[in-house]
Amino acid sequence: MLSAVNKTRVLVGMSGGVDSSTAAAMLLEQGYEVIGVTLKLWPQDCSSRAEDKCCGPQAVSDARGVCHKLGIPFYLVDEAEEFKRQVIRYFSEEYQAGRTPNPCVMCNERLKFGSLLERARQMGAEWVATGHYARIEKAPNGRTLLKRGRDPRKDQSYFLFSLKQDQLSRALMPLGELTKDQTRSEARERGLKTADKTESMEICFVPDNDYGKFLTETAGVPSRRGEFVDRNGKVLGHHNGVAFFTIGQRKGLGLSAPKPLYVIELDPARNRVVVGSPEDLDRTDFVVERCNWIAYDPPATELEAMVKIRYQHPGTQATITPLPNGGARIRLHESQRAITPGQACVFYDDDVVLGGGWITRDAMSLS
Repeated sequence: MLSAVNKTRVLVGMSGGVDSSTAAAMLLEQGYEVIGVTLKLWPQDCSSRAEDKCCGPQAVSDARGVCHKLGIPFYLVDEAEEFKRQVIRYFSEEYQAGRTPNPCVMCNERLKFGSLLERARQMGAEWVATGHYARIEKAPNGRTLLKRGRDPRKDQSYFLFSLKQDQLSRALMPLGELTKDQTRSEARERGLKTADKTESMEICFVPDNDYGKFLTETAGVPSRRGEFVDRNGKVLGHHNGVAFFTIGQRKGLGLSAPKPLYVIELDPARNRVVVGSPEDLDRTDFVVERCNWIAYDPPATELEAMVKIRYQHPGTQATITPLPNGGARIRLHESQRAITPGQACVFYDDDVVLGGGWITRDAMSLS
């Protein structure tokens, strides 16, 4: 327990959910001077959205209520313009480039451990804490390690792979050792109003998980008539733009065929969507770019690791060969389906996140 006379100040990112609420309560009991901060990320009225959305007025009200109960200061910080620039624009541009974005990774890096960390500095706080299910430890070599959360069902280390050493070294994640059920139990014991609040599995800023509608109506992505083609280039039909499709997609193609067709490649230059069989989605080799190495400096030689090609992917063994441009070539020991450009590929050694990178469109040209 820290001294009550000389408490260490920590800024807790409060989303209005049970996780961040419990994190704040636990840190307070551990002796930290806790300040709750909710980032207002979305400029428009969110009242029509589900109550568990982190941008909604109910979320702000819940976060403020928890801080009041805990007796800690609460601040609502307007980061709507930064969110629009760093996350919404990225989200839109990636889809238009034929890639499937991961806005949660970008939001963590640029806002939760970017803008919030800067706020912490301004307020004299040494730490930024969140309700993520991941663990942070100090290695003997002085580096700050990122590790999986103890609860395999809730582990969120995948979404944090892009954090740099200066961000991780000032981060606290009190829930890393807990399961979701334990977190709810901890919240109930403390009488927190968010204890039984439901959580959303969707992207917080996309109403009803309708990406196409969001891209058209909110992000201003125009429809562009293009062609559906098979692997041989035969035209099978037409669509309204590659931005509205993702690798592995089967539903919503509007094509008539004797067997189900899947999106196997997106060609933004020619505005073409290539379709094929499920087997056409299998790959063993691909390239990642903009690698971020956490456990150590960029390696000079190839290494073996377990990789996850999407959040819900169970992981598979791979050989990782660093490339001179800061990327890496990934060779999977077993082929995997729907390796998707724009998604993160994260490297693990057991529970330790070694690093990761962003899957490039080369994923579709190497086989």
